[in-house]
Amino acid sequence: MMWLILVPNITIFALYFFSMQLLVFILVYPALWFVSILPYRLFYLLSDFFFFLVYHVVGYRKKVVYDNLKLVFPEKEESEILRIQKDFFKHMCDMFLEMVKTMNLSKEQVKKRYVISNIELVKEIEKTNSILVLCAHYANWEWNVSINNYTESKGYAVYQKIGNDYFDKWIKRLRERWNTTLITQQQTVKTVMRNMRDGITCSYGMVSDQSPQAHRAQYWTEFMGVNVPVFNGAENMARKMNLAVVFLKVSKVKRGYYKADFIPITLSGRETKENEITDKFLQLTEHQIREKPEHYLWSHKRWKHRKKNKRKLK
Repeated sequence: MMWLILVPNITIFALYFFSMQLLVFILVYPALWFVSILPYRLFYLLSDFFFFLVYHVVGYRKKVVYDNLKLVFPEKEESEILRIQKDFFKHMCDMFLEMVKTMNLSKEQVKKRYVISNIELVKEIEKTNSILVLCAHYANWEWNVSINNYTESKGYAVYQKIGNDYFDKWIKRLRERWNTTLITQQQTVKTVMRNMRDGITCSYGMVSDQSPQAHRAQYWTEFMGVNVPVFNGAENMARKMNLAVVFLKVSKVKRGYYKADFIPITLSGRETKENEITDKFLQLTEHQIREKPEHYLWSHKRWKHRKKNKRKLK
């Protein structure tokens, strides 16, 4: 008879949970919408204000950012480390507000602010093969999904599901305006297989510089001079399904303006050696970071597992 007691309690909890999610969405959404319609001058003044709060008042993850920079740039002077740290927080505030700006950013507007120099490369590859587009947490990766405004094939972006279901559905609707369908990591392989079976050529975008759990890592290698575990799921899928792979290099030209370039990694995943795609991606990401380090996501604990590779430490 225990289930007769549990079912009503579970139902009440579920109703309470989703009602709280809805309440948060109702309270937060108007503020986000208001920020999204601000003129750019006021918009970036607001970003400056948030920078003051985050950096000088709250000190959000300042130690994490500082430790990461000291770890990967041991040759840099203290003054340079602090300069990069400060510039990173300025960029981070710009970037997250620009994500909000997406709410009222049309295709025409984003094409002026996110320019792709060699989209013809992708269009040419798409004539014969689907493409895996790899990028890092660099510049404004949120606007990377706008590349599907330039292509004729269907575009997918692999994303992390948001805990609040209402915000999750809202984000999906926003991306659909830019011809992008969001799929979770668990849905990716099935989606690729289904499209291949139907003979549909597509592009699949992934942010691939995250840090996996150390005990589950299948591959360890150097990234920014430090031995760390890396994800190789993107490479495994590209080699198994013979996808073309390109690296999306994005540069911040100035506030609110970005330039993107596609760099080919392989036209045939099946013809690459083991770890070749992963290594090339990391090399391109590292080169991008060293050019303008302040535009990388240093608040992420990317190197937290560096001391846990027992094979390396023996």
